[in-house]
Amino acid sequence: MSNPNPDSALALPVVDADLAERLRVRMREVEEALHGHVQSEAPFVTAAAQHLMRAGGKRIRPLLVLLAAETGRGMGSGDDDVLTSACVVELTHLASLYHDDVMDEAALRRGAESANARWDNHVAILTGDFLFSKSSELTAELGADAVRIQAQTFTRLVEGQILETLGPIDGADPLEHYLRVVAGKTGSLIATSALYGARFSGAPLEIEEALRDYGEKVGVAFQLADDILDIASDSEDSGKTPGTDLREGVPTLPTLIALRDEPTDSRLAVLLSGPITSEPEVVEALGLLRAHPAMAEARAYVQNLAAEAKALLGVLPDGPVREALDTFADLIADRSR
Repeated sequence: MSNPNPDSALALPVVDADLAERLRVRMREVEEALHGHVQSEAPFVTAAAQHLMRAGGKRIRPLLVLLAAETGRGMGSGDDDVLTSACVVELTHLASLYHDDVMDEAALRRGAESANARWDNHVAILTGDFLFSKSSELTAELGADAVRIQAQTFTRLVEGQILETLGPIDGADPLEHYLRVVAGKTGSLIATSALYGARFSGAPLEIEEALRDYGEKVGVAFQLADDILDIASDSEDSGKTPGTDLREGVPTLPTLIALRDEPTDSRLAVLLSGPITSEPEVVEALGLLRAHPAMAEARAYVQNLAAEAKALLGVLPDGPVREALDTFADLIADRSR
């Protein structure tokens, strides 16, 4: 099965027309390969595994693999390792979404019914396990070093989820704890995506390491920018309902900074002490947060991360690939403004 919108705009900003067309062609190959990899002898397993894939998604991780591969020899249609590694990171990401939805008791994912809502938690967990196993099978085709990298990435993903579930221990800094969660759950796999693209296209080690660190920083910055948008955006502009994290009692960068600075008996601290079930109180909390210095500090943090990511690109030659990666970091910073 092919991508429902194989010619839609790329999720990463690519100005150069030739590079953009190469990436679109290669992403169609990735999409076709992904649907082949989730086939099972049991039709029900195939349907469950394809459920979130059919719901769409930006495919940022495999696209970053392909873009990073341009720093080496690129990826022609016969370059199996780059294509395989692009599938590995997306299957890993999809698997984590099935498990996340169970942990979060989510009813929707990508605008569609979550697997746990459509079937049940057992199906969602086992489908996630199936996708993790398929990504592991593919990783084995890439060699022992890729297996080690994937295992380390998986460890960070799971640790990030565990840290999020348990929360900070007594006496720990909640903000520092949250940043560790985001680095594990989001930054680690995006870092591996950039690393895989460089490694399996034969890019120099210096570029490999720089792109890995770039991926980590932009991955974290992307999630933190979402935190800011959840408070600062209007639903008409963003397409999302502001205050979703407040309703669910989910800690985010701006709320944790605000709680750090607010007296425990302040109105904002009281509102942020748990999920907000009253819609007027959600509106009140949004108003207080939007006027709070924490928003400026959160924006500055994201913009600094984006600037650090851009600085790492100095090892890349000037050209459309570096321009695209540079612009991606800029867009993340702009999203937080």
